[in-house]
Amino acid sequence: MFVAGCGLLLTATACNGILDGIYDEMPEAPALRAHQMRIDATSWTDWYYMDFDSLAMAESGEDAAALHRLQTTFKAYPIPKEPTKKTDNHRIGIYTYWFDVLGKGLLHNECRAFTATEKQPEPKSWSMAVHRNNVRTNEGEVLETQYTRMEDLPESSEAFADAAFTPDEWSENKVWVDRTEMLNEIIKCQGIKTNPLLSSWLQISIPPFPPVFTHNNHIFILRLQNGKCAAVQLENYMNEKGVKCQLTINYKYPY
Repeated sequence: MFVAGCGLLLTATACNGILDGIYDEMPEAPALRAHQMRIDATSWTDWYYMDFDSLAMAESGEDAAALHRLQTTFKAYPIPKEPTKKTDNHRIGIYTYWFDVLGKGLLHNECRAFTATEKQPEPKSWSMAVHRNNVRTNEGEVLETQYTRMEDLPESSEAFADAAFTPDEWSENKVWVDRTEMLNEIIKCQGIKTNPLLSSWLQISIPPFPPVFTHNNHIFILRLQNGKCAAVQLENYMNEKGVKCQLTINYKYPY
């Protein structure tokens, strides 16, 4: 069962507190490798964007410090929560959902309220974005491979040219934003497109309590708006202290 947030009821402690490490061994702190990004995606209220063209340009230059900043420093783009009169067909905004966590589970839910907000802000140029365990693309499409090592991939993405890629899909209850009514099984969610396939690299199951994190280390092929492809892989979802939603992402671009 997939959810977009780190959990309900006990998740406030399960993600970053005393329950960390129950299901996962504590990793060591590895040095950042070439073609790797490290993102603190623990915020419930922000999206973080990455741009593969900027990374490729920095990699072709000689400014190692600039490249390191692109791989480790990501500006937070807050999720709009203030009401607006712009309804955009009653789609863009915050959806208040009830989840039957103590009964039939998260798949049994219903929308209780909607508040129209401004559109999610984003940079001028970007390829993909992350919010905790949610991933979205900039009008891209995604293919999951069975490869788990970049060096084992075919020479180019042309090998996957005839495969079926998955575009982003609209969702109203996957991007969890506000947990203040968590004890009443109420969660406020952002209405926005996400990529369900790429988001599957980190799934969170509830129940049980605390929630269980399932990491998929397969390599995904991201086909961008410009027709170029990137290979991406979630290598780890914790830092050296065991804090979850700290993402280490391997990439190969252009691929």
